[in-house]
Amino acid sequence: MVYLTRKERFNAAHKLWVDSWSKKKNFQVFGKCANPNWHGHNYSLFVTVKGKPDPDTGFVMDAKKLSKIIKKQITNKVDHSNLNIDVDFISKKVQPTTENLVILFWQQLEPKIKGCKLHSIKLYETENIYAEYFGEKF
Repeated sequence: MVYLTRKERFNAAHKLWVDSWSKKKNFQVFGKCANPNWHGHNYSLFVTVKGKPDPDTGFVMDAKKLSKIIKKQITNKVDHSNLNIDVDFISKKVQPTTENLVILFWQQLEPKIKGCKLHSIKLYETENIYAEYFGEKF
């Protein structure tokens, strides 16, 4: 099995907030992420596919095609957006955490990957925090 990873970047704003909680509790749990005027991140998205290299091209998947799929399904929709309100595949009922985003991104990408399998999605929110998802069901 060979694994191919494509890295894409995007910038987006979000706010983490639970309406039924007090302002104090929201700030205790979410810290700066509860800023009422939103805040932003420079995200790095890593999409890994796996498969057997094609005998003619040597590709598991054409990396340019993978990039186009990621851009069409994810980055063109989330780049310079407010993740709480601007993105059609992010429900307003779902906290736009890094953990939830990797699951939502998987749901957008997995049906579009052909000729190989989506292996993982890794999303860096900062240089110190990332979430990774392998498609497991809960």
